Amino acid sequence: MAKILDRILLFFYSLVIAILSIAAILHLSGVLEVSTNWIKELDYGVFITAIVVLVILFLLSLRFFYVSIRKDRVKIPSIDQRTEFGDIQISVETIENLCLKAASKVRGVKDLKSRIRVVQAGIDIEIRAIVDGEYSIPDLSSDIQKQIHDYLQETTGIPVANVSVFIANVAQSPSFKSRVE
Repeated sequence: MAKILDRILLFFYSLVIAILSIAAILHLSGVLEVSTNWIKELDYGVFITAIVVLVILFLLSLRFFYVSIRKDRVKIPSIDQRTEFGDIQISVETIENLCLKAASKVRGVKDLKSRIRVVQAGIDIEIRAIVDGEYSIPDLSSDIQKQIHDYLQETTGIPVANVSVFIANVAQSPSFKSRVE
């Protein structure tokens, strides 16, 4: 929503600046006559400087106008592979979802978040997890790492350089009080 509002404001701003700078250029050059005598009293250097500044403002307003109406061409980040049959592109979002799917198969993991970075050796994966506290955290972390590493390499064929696991917290189990009636 804010991006749309910013574009609308930029559109109107550039339009107003363009109109004002054209009117000022025409007025200073004498094409547009308005009853002011101060222009005739301007020094030649000030006159040329004013014209140059107004032309620059006009060109900037044209650029802003173009930016406000053009479509964004956002390239979705992906990992590209070449095979003997052609190219394969796998989005980073797909890799993140595969990581979450693999890590969720490990017993004792509650809440997962992932971050993927493409490095020279393959992909670097960071997993943030909340565990239930019933299992050994080092064993749980190594299970998550192994599960993600094996699943991603088997599923995508992309080499996994590193899997980092960050245990953010231990989930609190809900305690139920028994009621006697």
